[in-house]
Amino acid sequence: MGKYLLEATYSQSGIQGVMKEGATARKEFIEKLVANIGGSVEASFGDADAIVIADLPDEATAAAISMAVGASGAASVKTTVLLDTTTVDAATQKSTGYRAPGA
Repeated sequence: MGKYLLEATYSQSGIQGVMKEGATARKEFIEKLVANIGGSVEASFGDADAIVIADLPDEATAAAISMAVGASGAASVKTTVLLDTTTVDAATQKSTGYRAPGA
């Protein structure tokens, strides 16, 4: 299970839908949608139209949600994989050979 940040920007029709059914109803829908595919929503907040931090089974599931939302025309979604501390610790042990410009 990985964490993903999903930032949605509503289209005109998406905003009209939120105005019609309410933000609470949309949040509850997203929580049910994510639960039905084996995940959970940790938080829903932010300065974008909608921001969701979700635990999802895999990257394919995150991509499926993003594509379904985008294909609906109601919103576009930017998906970011969030790294846990174990992954970051493992990254510190990998040598990449990078050097700063001019170094």
